[in-house]
Amino acid sequence: MRRDGIFRFFFSAIGVGLAAASQAQDVQEESYGAKFQATYVWQRKYPFGAAYTGMNSLIPDIEKSYSFTGTATLGARTWKGGEVYVDPEVAQGVPLSHLTGLGGFSNGEIARTSGPTPSFYFARAFLRQTWGLGGGREAVESDANQLAGSVERRRLVLTAGKLSLPDLFDDNAYNHDPRTQFLNWSLMTHGAWDYAADARGYSWGVALEYFDDGWALRAARFMMPKQSNGLALNPRIFASFGDQVELEHSHTLGGQAGKLRLLAYRNQADMGGYRDALANAGATGGTPDLATSRQRRVKYGFGVNLEQGVSASAGVFARASWNNGQAEEFAFAEIDRSVQLGMLIRGAAWGRAADSAGIALARNGISGPHRDYLSAGGLGFFIGDGRLSYATENIFETFYSFGVAKDLWVSADFQRIFDPAYNSDRGPVSVASARLHYGF
Repeated sequence: MRRDGIFRFFFSAIGVGLAAASQAQDVQEESYGAKFQATYVWQRKYPFGAAYTGMNSLIPDIEKSYSFTGTATLGARTWKGGEVYVDPEVAQGVPLSHLTGLGGFSNGEIARTSGPTPSFYFARAFLRQTWGLGGGREAVESDANQLAGSVERRRLVLTAGKLSLPDLFDDNAYNHDPRTQFLNWSLMTHGAWDYAADARGYSWGVALEYFDDGWALRAARFMMPKQSNGLALNPRIFASFGDQVELEHSHTLGGQAGKLRLLAYRNQADMGGYRDALANAGATGGTPDLATSRQRRVKYGFGVNLEQGVSASAGVFARASWNNGQAEEFAFAEIDRSVQLGMLIRGAAWGRAADSAGIALARNGISGPHRDYLSAGGLGFFIGDGRLSYATENIFETFYSFGVAKDLWVSADFQRIFDPAYNSDRGPVSVASARLHYGF
């Protein structure tokens, strides 16, 4: 290389570095922050055909449901690299069919509600500590549970306290938040990820993340509930826990940004086993009951998550997840295998920047032992028709979100669910939804 070429290269590199540093410095650092969101979801389920209806079935008659959540996000910087957050939340609502009868429930917000009387609680209360390790700086924008400023591209982040595991894991730009995107449970995260949480979706634990430019590696241990989908958590975190690890890589494909995430998890708790429950029922001549087989068991599973931009205003997403399906669903949905595919388009494509539209498909399944248990008349926490003509549960969802004013959106959503709770003797089911979301 000629000497003048070397100088041009050297000063160009310095210029790029200074520009990146300047961009990071352009974001004014927040010492504290406050955000708020309120979301109301109304749903109507239309009548559908059913050869029979069991104790934990989706009721075949017309039903209406609603949910409301209001959350304040309060954060402050405490010391160098330290941040503290507290999220008080209020929730109320009435689910379809007492929250039974579906593998993928139609409203991702309904889990946080506990009836028509408002419940007040702290959804999150956690500390975040960041240690910079070099590699230049990048901007961080102000958001819920995130203060504006800048961080080093290579860094270590410790998070400890109460939060929801999907706050840290299985993120996706096009499908992650039922308050603004798709509503169905089996679309907002990995359907087969039985992540550690109380009945509202939150838990206490510790997570450690390492970021190195386009790579991220994170691991966490969180408390499991004391009993299946219970509100009380088991504080014996070395005896009953949920572990997960995720590897994430950012890439560019066709000039558009994308990310790939690989997740593995392992839960340990006193869980019922499908095979043991069937064996116990065979010995007594009764109906299988998971409660007769609860003992310390391990459930593990895996997930793959892809997000990919296809234009300046559109992106696609795909997820696939699996768990070993030997123990009962303990903290999330009754799904042992799941795949999903969809697209989100932002309204800038047609001159309405605050709008968005989406379309998605999900296909859920359960393991062989899980099928046998339900076929014999057993009940899970969420499903159980008394018998079973097995088929995968297939879900179609589409929505349009209108930005009607600053920080205010109204959405229309439609879902068509085939073979609800994996039973071809029932359905299909149609659910129409209206969603009002305010957030700043």
